[in-house]
Amino acid sequence: MVRIYYREGKQIKRETDVREIAHLKSILWIDLQSPSQEEEEWVETKCDISFQTPQEIVEIESSARYFEQDNTINANFNFLKVETEGYITYPVSVLVRDGVLFTYRSGDSKTFADTVRKMKVSQDTFQSGVDILLLLLETRIESDADLLEGLARDISSISRDLNREQKAKQGILLKISTMQENTMLLRETIIDKQRVLSGILRSQFFPEGHKEHLRIILKDISSILEYSTFNFERLEYLQNTFMGLINLEQNQIIKIFTVFTIIFMPPTLIAGIFGMNYEILPTTKHEFGFWFSLLLMAMSMIGIWTFFKRKNWI
Repeated sequence: MVRIYYREGKQIKRETDVREIAHLKSILWIDLQSPSQEEEEWVETKCDISFQTPQEIVEIESSARYFEQDNTINANFNFLKVETEGYITYPVSVLVRDGVLFTYRSGDSKTFADTVRKMKVSQDTFQSGVDILLLLLETRIESDADLLEGLARDISSISRDLNREQKAKQGILLKISTMQENTMLLRETIIDKQRVLSGILRSQFFPEGHKEHLRIILKDISSILEYSTFNFERLEYLQNTFMGLINLEQNQIIKIFTVFTIIFMPPTLIAGIFGMNYEILPTTKHEFGFWFSLLLMAMSMIGIWTFFKRKNWI
């Protein structure tokens, strides 16, 4: 599907028929969402541009993430979206040529829908594709910030659970691990944007009048990166706290077993002594010998238990 946004007077209108490109004036943005091969070739031919292949878009080399060719700015981003199975990334390829913005992506995205909604609210603000590109980036950064804030709330919830519950649960550790993965993935996509935008800022083809706006976006990215670092450090602290609680529980269990083992050692010793196979043993022939041995066992257990209690070991 191809969406073409163009200016007509004071309004920004949309056209979905790719064959109308040649007849439209003041084109601002051409958005290709999972286009057919025919649509992609038509846009490339009529606009004299060339899109990268899906394999080239996802490459991580710096030369593949951003480059300039034939007065065209080429930039590849990784955007993040929330699915039922968690956070996933999807590639977005951006081209800017002669003031027209081209975006190439697969699948739908809330970021693009929000960008179009904001663009329709203040149509006079957007005079070129560069203005829309900056709006798209701002919208994506706001979305990343919202994801970070959501993670921060989840982290606070886990922190309260750890403080409220006496026993650590395995589910909490799994939550912490998942949040660490999400934080790292979010941080990775933000750093990717920072690297690409730094390249755009140095571009001679990017309008000088918009570079100050781009610098503000980069400052916002830096602040989000600091916030993500704080989230990650907090997760590490919670993980260490959780492991400490597990160690305390294990030590408590071992302590209980140790105490009971020591308590039953004297009775076992007494039983072993009185159970020797000798003809003559003290109290062997006595009518209260059995009860005397039981009394010794009970007294030894009570004595050790009292000693441990006075030492506050149990």
